[in-house]
Amino acid sequence: MTKTILLATTALVFSGSAALAQSAPTPPAPAVTADADQQGVLIFTPDFFAEQRPNTALDMVNRVPGFSISDGDGSRGFEGSVGNVLINGSRPASKNDAGSSVLARTLVANVERIELIRGGAPGIDMQGFSVVVNVVLKSQSSRQSILSWNAALFEGGQDLYGASYQFTAKEGERSWGITLSDGISMNDSDGVGRVRRADANGNVLRDEATADSNYGGGTAARVNFATPLFGGKIDLTARYGVNDFTAGLVQSAPSILRESLYQEDGSSGEFGAVYTRPMGERLSSETRFIHEFSDFEAASLSRNRVGGIDSPEQRFVSDGQASETILRSSLRFERSAALTLEGGGEVAYNRLETEQAFSIGGVPIPLPSASVTVEETRGEVFGKGTWRPRADLTVEGGLRVEASTLTQSGDADQDKSFVFAKPRFLATWTPMAQTQVRVRVEREVGQLDFGDFAASADLDEENVFGGNVNLEPEQRWIGELTLERRFLDDGIVSIGLRHDEISDVIDAIPLDDGLSAVGNIGDGTLDQLALNILLPMDWAGFSGGQLGFRNTWNSTEVTDPTTGEARPISGVRRSQAVFSLSQDITTWKLQWGAAFIPKLGQYSYDPDQTSGFVGHDYFEAWAEYKPTATLSIRAQVNIWNDIEFERTVYADRTTRAVAFTENRAVDPRTFYSIRLRKTF
Repeated sequence: MTKTILLATTALVFSGSAALAQSAPTPPAPAVTADADQQGVLIFTPDFFAEQRPNTALDMVNRVPGFSISDGDGSRGFEGSVGNVLINGSRPASKNDAGSSVLARTLVANVERIELIRGGAPGIDMQGFSVVVNVVLKSQSSRQSILSWNAALFEGGQDLYGASYQFTAKEGERSWGITLSDGISMNDSDGVGRVRRADANGNVLRDEATADSNYGGGTAARVNFATPLFGGKIDLTARYGVNDFTAGLVQSAPSILRESLYQEDGSSGEFGAVYTRPMGERLSSETRFIHEFSDFEAASLSRNRVGGIDSPEQRFVSDGQASETILRSSLRFERSAALTLEGGGEVAYNRLETEQAFSIGGVPIPLPSASVTVEETRGEVFGKGTWRPRADLTVEGGLRVEASTLTQSGDADQDKSFVFAKPRFLATWTPMAQTQVRVRVEREVGQLDFGDFAASADLDEENVFGGNVNLEPEQRWIGELTLERRFLDDGIVSIGLRHDEISDVIDAIPLDDGLSAVGNIGDGTLDQLALNILLPMDWAGFSGGQLGFRNTWNSTEVTDPTTGEARPISGVRRSQAVFSLSQDITTWKLQWGAAFIPKLGQYSYDPDQTSGFVGHDYFEAWAEYKPTATLSIRAQVNIWNDIEFERTVYADRTTRAVAFTENRAVDPRTFYSIRLRKTF
């Protein structure tokens, strides 16, 4: 059973909208300034955030107007896969010690200033982002702890609870800390409803009640240590955790019971080290070592009983281990205040070993690539430069050349080698402090999901997928133009246009014996319009209030490998508009806000079916009360109207005659979130 977790996508939208919705009311003028030499850099001092009484650096960054935190996509390697948050000009020692996590354990008292860097700045590694924040910390000694407790309470569903404790200390140039966490994982589309299946003539084949439940969590410990070493500084981090996830879907009617169950358990860990050292007045080096590992055991089960007769039980089991090791080194030369050059290299080794088995009624069913080991050895060299010919213009250019070898063994043996050149150009023009134009041209090369080389199952939709040994990375030429205008201190209008020319699009392909798999289906395109508006409402008498709207419209096209006809690319949402409203009531020590998504949805196109969902009227409201400078209480409610999961299944791949259509209408459970946080 796949874990259909809309929260993983909608939560990202709301975290972004929350970051926008919670922007501060009009601050005192000195609290935000443009760098005297670089108009593309805005500096926010703690005074800008004072009225909102933030507890952590994360609270502050979430209130930087027009900025949304990205912790990176978690893809293999370091270059191009990390987030848009820097601490003292550098990223954390590990990819999985995300920027937001570091900010969450950093108290406000330790923040000197926050720099919003738009388009690049000398000495700053943008890592492919057009906008990043650099949080500059004070050098003072300190001891601090953050204790938090949170709960997600579902009406008629599984309630979940989590907690964390974070301790950090600093003595001069040395710092250390520990984080203990018990997190939760959930699905915000859990609920009850009905599923109706009809044949091509509209005759009802099934009319059954449905109920689903998805939940899990993880317990982990992390330690951090940083100290001066041999004329430089070393940052170390290590983490180990265990996690689990459970999912269930039940369909029932008189004399009918259908169950699809999924259970996964696993563990993961990592070690990261980054060593930085000045090599002279204008030359510095950075070397990183990262090792990550994980293992998992999972089982899917499908049982059906119709008219008191049990069908043979279907069972899909898998277990595996994965690891990644990265060594990266770079040199940065600040030729002048206007020109920075950087070059370096990265080597990485990745491995996934998995064994899977499928059976019906206890009888094994052979699958292509059921047990495989996939290994990747990859090297990359890069050079980049940031040039500021004048205060209002910054130009960044660079080239990365990647060479890799993929080796697959087990049920199928194959070696493949790739070489890709990845140029990048970014120009940022700031004709005035409040207006900026950014232009980006870049070639990006996607990373393959090693899991796609092996077989998989989605038993709740009666699908079993084969592995694909012939996968190749997807490549994109990207052209992007963004216009940003700031007004009323923390208001913003941003319009972005983007066009992608995509080669070797990764989507679904047909295999023999009625199976399908993830594969390359040819060339495609993406056209995108992104709009972000934040409107402070003090001028209208709504003191401390702010209205927000953001949306990204996507139009994609690719040729379907089964029908030969043009269609959208699977899994890309055409639109997902978010309206937001918030207010800071400083006299009450209270902030509140709300966000609304009128419609969202996405579809996938398999050789044997078209499936997807459409959700309507997603509403979120929250309030946060801070009775003291060290205590915050946050409450939130999330309400769906309804979600419709749709499937059209075809009788064959030649005529594409409709075998049946299925509609599962779900009324998701309303859920309430509570968070208590104490700093000391």
